[in-house]
Amino acid sequence: MESSIYSFSLCIALPLMLLFGFYFLFGKTPEKVIFENYLRSRRIMGIALLLLAANYSVHFFLGIRFVNVNAAILMNLSTYFLCYWLFSSALTTLLDRFYITRRRLRTHLCLWGLFSVLSGAILLLLPDGTMQKIGLAAMAAWLVGYGLFLVRRLLLAYYRAVRIFNDTYSDDIGSYIKWMSVFTWWAVIFGVGCGLLTFLPDEYIYLWILSSIPFYIYLFCCYLNYLLFYEQVQNAMESEITSEEEEPCATGQPNTSEQETTPSYHAQIAEKIKEWTDSGSYVRTGLTIMELSDTLHTNRTYLSEYIRTTYDMTFRDWITGLRIDYAKRLLVENTRLTIAEISEKSGFQSPSHFIRLFKENAGCTPTQWRKGESK
Repeated sequence: MESSIYSFSLCIALPLMLLFGFYFLFGKTPEKVIFENYLRSRRIMGIALLLLAANYSVHFFLGIRFVNVNAAILMNLSTYFLCYWLFSSALTTLLDRFYITRRRLRTHLCLWGLFSVLSGAILLLLPDGTMQKIGLAAMAAWLVGYGLFLVRRLLLAYYRAVRIFNDTYSDDIGSYIKWMSVFTWWAVIFGVGCGLLTFLPDEYIYLWILSSIPFYIYLFCCYLNYLLFYEQVQNAMESEITSEEEEPCATGQPNTSEQETTPSYHAQIAEKIKEWTDSGSYVRTGLTIMELSDTLHTNRTYLSEYIRTTYDMTFRDWITGLRIDYAKRLLVENTRLTIAEISEKSGFQSPSHFIRLFKENAGCTPTQWRKGESK
């Protein structure tokens, strides 16, 4: 491999890593208590980026790849293992502020130490040959398995948050955290890919460096963008946690008397919901299931269960369907209204969001629907 290509790739990646890492550590956030968790997550991510930058620096300034390949591979594997934990912890913390505990921290640090020691013994003490290859394959399998374990935990937290939002809020708050899902799957591909690139022949190792540049740029932009929506998302999650704590029947099983009265109770809810939908109150933005249950003078848990069993939908999907039907009527009855005006009157967050949901529901755009109905 030409060292110029290798050095050039490091010259591009290293400054970006340092810039992103120090910004995550020291960049300012709004001075509100609610942003403490966001700041904690960003600092963990900053530590991870600076560890990777330190790794790149050793490669760039000391040329360890050319001096001792096995030592370079050991450094990469050890760094990746620790950064897997830091990356997943930073993102999971955004969804669960109680995720990081002292016990969990000790466990993962011990695992990292054990992994590094065993990898060092295989790479530096075993002679080149079959045994070393078998040992490296085992460590690679451990690294991949560890990464997938962390990914599974992160995705479970992500889908739980999305489920909470869909069951509780009429607006698509889950779209604000969708980047975490995209980044997680990209991280799986990138992490496995980097692990494999570590073992590539020297002439291809620069690919390992260059592949990291778009990955970390995307991460940096997502964190900056998420700052705009973090307060809204966190308030939504905190409201749900509070409501669950205040409502013990939310997690418990209904008793026998409750099960016996379910049909009549459903009939009461159905009557109240019909009156409410006839009033058109579902077009109000920011509507939550807690507010609706208060309006209907009913239990939030029973209302959620009724919507799921009757309509086979989440609260958000149900409200969205009502708003789409309302928009369809407006499109036909008020041809002078623009799509943006209909979107606002129907309770959607934006015209683009309205058009996307309308197309998913009706199979065509609002404009196409209006033309078809007008004929």
